[in-house]
Amino acid sequence: MKKIGLLSDTHSYLDERILHHLQDCDEIWHAGDFGTAEVVETLAAVAPLRGVYGNIDGNEVRHTQPLVQHFELEGLQVLMTHIGGYPGHYSPAARPLVQQERPGLFISGHSHILKVMPDPRLGLLHLNPGAAGRHGFHKVRTLLRFAVAEGRVQQLQVVELGPK
Repeated sequence: MKKIGLLSDTHSYLDERILHHLQDCDEIWHAGDFGTAEVVETLAAVAPLRGVYGNIDGNEVRHTQPLVQHFELEGLQVLMTHIGGYPGHYSPAARPLVQQERPGLFISGHSHILKVMPDPRLGLLHLNPGAAGRHGFHKVRTLLRFAVAEGRVQQLQVVELGPK
């Protein structure tokens, strides 16, 4: 079993509340819009980091983070990209990836809207952790914590970090 901390849209902002909730994670996943390379480095110092770059990320972040991550963890196929949409409304770039790769877990960010949605048609779970940073229209900063074991997401927890 691996404990995962999932966040997105930090937009160059990390505070002690974010770092506190990631301390006991085996891995940290970031679904794009880190904002700065310093955010990448800080998160990677807490736990192994898997991330993707987002639309606001510059070359420093894009050199270390790919546009798409596709990997297997504890028997679960994971696909992550920043602009991905959600079940029934996948982005034009994500739709063929999801259909081709057939992940059990599809992760995206970008919208700043927390979403946990199954896609029964494709047999996957979609997660968008909302926004952990202060930039954007969201009112409450959020991240997700969960475990991955035996090919599925378990112990899913929404963490509210407070108002932006």
